[in-house]
Amino acid sequence: MKRKSVLILCTGNSCRSQMAEAILKSFAPELDVFSAGTEPSESVHPKAVEVMQEIGIDIRAAKPTSVSAFIDQPFDAVVTVCSHAKETCPIFTGCVQSRYHIGFDDPATFQGTESEITNEFRRVRDEIFAQFKKFYQTTLDVGTQSC
Repeated sequence: MKRKSVLILCTGNSCRSQMAEAILKSFAPELDVFSAGTEPSESVHPKAVEVMQEIGIDIRAAKPTSVSAFIDQPFDAVVTVCSHAKETCPIFTGCVQSRYHIGFDDPATFQGTESEITNEFRRVRDEIFAQFKKFYQTTLDVGTQSC
């Protein structure tokens, strides 16, 4: 049986989608999980790396990827995590069974002290963790295939 696949989309693929990909992978090893950006950044945000390491997930090797790399691949679910990606999500030529939007604030745009910025990244990370745990438990049926 083919493994289910999930693509998580954001604008820059430097914070939210990277954290969501790693979090979903951490409790769903039976899934193939990828993330991409509609306008990928040069690198993953260092604060995203820092706050993920705090919960034992290492994303230091992660690299932002363009959604164009996945446009012709089949996915059981495509999930946008920011409004811009939702609005500019491309048409996939591969089979996409379901599309979802689970939006989060962009911690990279938060203004404040170093400590406040770190806390904002933690807050968004924790929201991503909770929402993707719920998504995995209630939405993804790992026993059925469609694409």
